[in-house]
Amino acid sequence: MQTETLTPDFKRVLVWELPVRISHWINVLSITVLAVTGFIIANPPAIMSSAEAIDSYWFGTVRTIHFITAYVFFFNLIVRVYWSFMGNYYSNWRAFIPFSKKAWQNIKHVIKVDILLRNEEKEVLKNISVGHNYVASLSYIGLFFLALAQIFTGFGLYAATSGWWLPKLFAWVPDFLGGDAPTRLIHHIATWLFIIFTLIHVYLVFYHDWLEGRGESSSMISGYKFVRKERMENDEQI
Repeated sequence: MQTETLTPDFKRVLVWELPVRISHWINVLSITVLAVTGFIIANPPAIMSSAEAIDSYWFGTVRTIHFITAYVFFFNLIVRVYWSFMGNYYSNWRAFIPFSKKAWQNIKHVIKVDILLRNEEKEVLKNISVGHNYVASLSYIGLFFLALAQIFTGFGLYAATSGWWLPKLFAWVPDFLGGDAPTRLIHHIATWLFIIFTLIHVYLVFYHDWLEGRGESSSMISGYKFVRKERMENDEQI
């Protein structure tokens, strides 16, 4: 674990390694592009034009951007799963699962502070997580399965018109779900769940940055957070 002394009370700790930060921002860009292009594909605007069809291929371009971004999202997910086994303590898959009693105390604390908006000044130090808190970790596990649903339904819908072997691996999905219509509906609902998650996620990042003052919002750019020494010594015991 890479640290350097900042003050007598704090250390500047490398929490998010470069692969994690790159993966995060690729996800941000991919989800944004996929959502925008996906809504256009679902309900394309009627654009009147006197141009020849060959010179007015904007909808085909939108679909191409959507499909290319879907591949980026898919392979980025694979890289992140790989790094959950190869990365540091904070990016490891074990840090996402509340194995211990202290982890469940952390969940209780986060629910009180984030949802019930209760003041727990005496308990803040022992319950603050250096990496993700465990409520966030559990939500990311749910987000992972939501991403899988998007991938399976998206490639399932694309399989019939794709010439590449990868989407065709998912050709069974629409039949399994009862046809293209329910598959498309699940894909659409999952998109809205991603949007709702993103809004909550951004709010909580800035909220915790204000509440704790440890560089929460900047840590996904620099990789570093500011952590009290005594919290640093106990964090890996959770």
